[in-house]
Amino acid sequence: MTITLLLVAIVILLCVMAEKFSGKFGMPALILFMFIGMLFGSDGIFKIPFDDYKQAENICSIALLFIMFYGGFNLKWKAAKSVAVKSILLSTIGVAVTAFVTALLVRLELGYTWIESFLVGAVLGSTDAASVFAILRLKKLNLKDGTASLLEMESGSNDPMAYMLTFIAIQIISAGKAENILLQIILQLVFGAAIGVALAVATVWLLLKTRLISEGLDTIFMVAMALICYGLSQLSGGNAYLSVYIMGIVIGNSPIKCKSTLIAFFDGVTTLAQILIFFLLGLLTFPHQMPEVFISAIIITVILTLIARPAAVFLLLKPFRCSSKQCLLVSWAGLRGASSSVFAIMAVAAGVVMPHNLFHIVFMVSLFSAAIQGTLLPRVAARLDMIDDSADVRKTFNDYQEDSSITLMRMFIPKGHNYENRLVREVSFPTGSLALMIKRNHETIITKGDTRILANDTIILSVPAYEPSDNEQLTETRIDGDHNWCNHSIAELSLAPDELIAMIMRGDETLIPDGKTVILENDIVVTYHE
Repeated sequence: MTITLLLVAIVILLCVMAEKFSGKFGMPALILFMFIGMLFGSDGIFKIPFDDYKQAENICSIALLFIMFYGGFNLKWKAAKSVAVKSILLSTIGVAVTAFVTALLVRLELGYTWIESFLVGAVLGSTDAASVFAILRLKKLNLKDGTASLLEMESGSNDPMAYMLTFIAIQIISAGKAENILLQIILQLVFGAAIGVALAVATVWLLLKTRLISEGLDTIFMVAMALICYGLSQLSGGNAYLSVYIMGIVIGNSPIKCKSTLIAFFDGVTTLAQILIFFLLGLLTFPHQMPEVFISAIIITVILTLIARPAAVFLLLKPFRCSSKQCLLVSWAGLRGASSSVFAIMAVAAGVVMPHNLFHIVFMVSLFSAAIQGTLLPRVAARLDMIDDSADVRKTFNDYQEDSSITLMRMFIPKGHNYENRLVREVSFPTGSLALMIKRNHETIITKGDTRILANDTIILSVPAYEPSDNEQLTETRIDGDHNWCNHSIAELSLAPDELIAMIMRGDETLIPDGKTVILENDIVVTYHE
């Protein structure tokens, strides 16, 4: 037992260090987690025998449920709602189109049976949220036209559709047919969504309206609720991954007081879950079997990357007048990873037998996708001129926090002000503030206690940043040409009673607006609301 614990600790430490090296090589860390697993596997140095797909399925399913939950919890709805329709289409119809186009071409090019081809397309239909999030955040890669939020929401929400298609394919292979497919799809969607929303509402109510959850136990309570959501959805025939994802979105965008604690906790949990999944994927592989599936994996990767994924993206985004550059970038960003491999494990654990090992095919496709598409994603975005240097991609996540807890305030001293001709130490500045400097004509004076304040001085104060309560928010909105505020004065807008436009950032200029201020295209409007 002691040796096993030491081995687990060593594996985790190696994976943590791999995260650091991945940044230097420009390679997603998850690939290195796979290689560490292969290093410990049957064909590796340590030769740990592990080929129990059923046990791997159980472990990966639990890990994936927490990844799905946190993907929803960390999605900032205010940033994503403008692209929600496009994201939902990509994560449902887009996954189906990708799966069926892939199945058709796999059937034609590789000669698999129709149902085997459909299974390959189903397990590879979704994109990998962990890989997409990791690259966007590591490279601080904010993208134009809301593309970052589009990718975040799509990659976080498309696993349920791929899971459903995989489930149907496994049923057809196992039983020779799938009865009442349409009914099963409807039940999975309806029960999955309903259970996710119901338990999310119950969770928020318990946290906000009762004192049943003791302080410090909110993380354990949330783990229990996520597990209950997953279990109830499974028992009722609903889509369990859809349930926990919707539950995460509702809770993560609710004004619960323990949000910062939950974010820190689940950030660690999901990181460990990702390490666990990718390490197990590597551990399950037998490198000596890779050559026999290498060509098939290359062909399937090309089909997915250059044909199936672009076909789905252009089909669904072009009606929204998305630019070809945006469509190309979204197509390229369709990385395959953990979820595809987990679905392949489910199929193998269910007894699906194919001419070539399905798991190894999907593993290699995921490896090629993460290594090639993931590594080149920043360059492709730059080549397509889709990088927005004026924004911060971290603000599209709920865990974003400003780097500084103080802010600066400018105070002009007119003639006759009660600060005039007084020393700094004699003045009662606002509580918690500190006079940093005085701007006098073209001179900057660093203030001390004996610095005298004169008329027409501008005093620069550092003041504590205001920490809003859970029901108060500051929101940044970039104004494009189609926004209904564009070219209108603030007085003309129909703002809610609890909403105020606090500031407008226009290029390098910051404006404190009044009713006459006209909002222009490319302005960033900061809105305060409860």
